[in-house]
Amino acid sequence: MGFFKIFKPIVLPLKRRRDIFRLLRAVRKPDVKIVVGASDIFDKGWVPTDMEFLNLLKEGDWKNYFKPDMISAILAEHVWEHLTPEQGELAATHCFKYLKPGGHLRIAIPDGNHPKPEYIEHVRIGGSGPGAYDHKVLYTYKTLGAMLQRVGFEVKLLEYFDETGTFHENSWKSEDGHIRRSKNNDKRNAGGELNYTSLIVDAVKP
Repeated sequence: MGFFKIFKPIVLPLKRRRDIFRLLRAVRKPDVKIVVGASDIFDKGWVPTDMEFLNLLKEGDWKNYFKPDMISAILAEHVWEHLTPEQGELAATHCFKYLKPGGHLRIAIPDGNHPKPEYIEHVRIGGSGPGAYDHKVLYTYKTLGAMLQRVGFEVKLLEYFDETGTFHENSWKSEDGHIRRSKNNDKRNAGGELNYTSLIVDAVKP
């Protein structure tokens, strides 16, 4: 423990430099795919980012690494619920600006129309689930879709519950952004019951 306390101030900057170097190397390639709020969870071909060097709300951070119309895809799994509605729209505006035409922002967030009361208690603002103390908003497919359309995106709904508690899904590929908290990938749904799903959309830049 003493060793860790001594070297913690050194270890963290080294990790940050590694992540920044990885991003700088990736932007030299024609196909740039990034994960925001990654926490070191990412798949091959994707580059993780952290708010310490790519804050979704600060355009100066975006300008440090990207030019407009440069990014092929952005993946954000359970990030937007930690932003206020105003912050979420600003973050989406930055994503829109730096995505290529035809590029997409894949968002997965807690689903405000999920029919299970225990799920809603888990994910609501100030809910009982991990990280829910910091949740700022609970979107539905309508409220999220409307926000993304205001920014200029075309919205493709991938997984969501409607107002009647009916689940809808459209086929999507993990290579376009793997979502772990989804119908088929979350182990809590192993018995066939949809105990934990996300509202998943692709926001496509025309």
